Amino acid sequence: MRFTSYLSALPLLGSAVSAWDAPSYDGYRLVWQDTFAGPTGNLPNENNWNIIDGNIGVNNELQTYRRNARQVQTSGGYTLQVVPWRDGSSWTSGRLESKYTFTPAAGRRTMAEAQIRFGGNNVDTKQGIWPAFWLLGDSIRSGTGWPACGELDIMETVNGQLTGYGTVHCHVYPGGVCNEPNGRGGNVPMPNQDWQRWRIVWDRTSSDWRSQSITWFMNDGQFHQVRGDQLNDQGVWESLTARPLFFILNVAVGGNWPGYPNGNTLDGYGAMMEVGYVAQYSS
Repeated sequence: MRFTSYLSALPLLGSAVSAWDAPSYDGYRLVWQDTFAGPTGNLPNENNWNIIDGNIGVNNELQTYRRNARQVQTSGGYTLQVVPWRDGSSWTSGRLESKYTFTPAAGRRTMAEAQIRFGGNNVDTKQGIWPAFWLLGDSIRSGTGWPACGELDIMETVNGQLTGYGTVHCHVYPGGVCNEPNGRGGNVPMPNQDWQRWRIVWDRTSSDWRSQSITWFMNDGQFHQVRGDQLNDQGVWESLTARPLFFILNVAVGGNWPGYPNGNTLDGYGAMMEVGYVAQYSS
């Protein structure tokens, strides 16, 4: 299934992109975006982002996040670069969490999207590298635990593999309607490490929550969907579709899913995640 009736197809952008705005889509208005303006080597706009500094102690990850342009910088070409570095026997990297929040509106479709590519290091040098573009329920900031706050992973990839994963986490740990800690997920083969558009669409046009859906896309092609009737719990569904959410961009190193770096793992710009824009739309 493709939403071609209301999403215009766009050509893939080449690696020589210097700048772009979030695209226009038929039937949607752009509500919020960050296009990462700024000179080379600056921190991104901190009116838009909390830049994490410290080790947050999750998933058995190795990295310490730094609020430093070495790990999180504007490129000077209207992109954001999130770069992991090996510092002796330890690792540092970058994580941004948006100050902006949004709630998918009842009776409408809401879309969240980013344009992303990965550094050009060979796949066999990326063991343990774990970039992600995702959303958390804003209630986690006021004390609601995970996964009850709700989590929507729009794009993750591990160990340099050319596979993108989209996953929903919810309800309780362990088990629950989202089968934690695994969540409910789908995946899609990636053509290469170059620019792809990653998107989810909340369809709340139905007044019956059971008929509502959250759908994942890469470059306009659907690869995963979760419906209200599949979760079969209105409160849990609303934690994902009717409560405020915020964006996260990060590159983790190590952890339960990818495992740890090995002797071949390389750091630096060849291991980075680069982001052209992050945007949110409403029908």
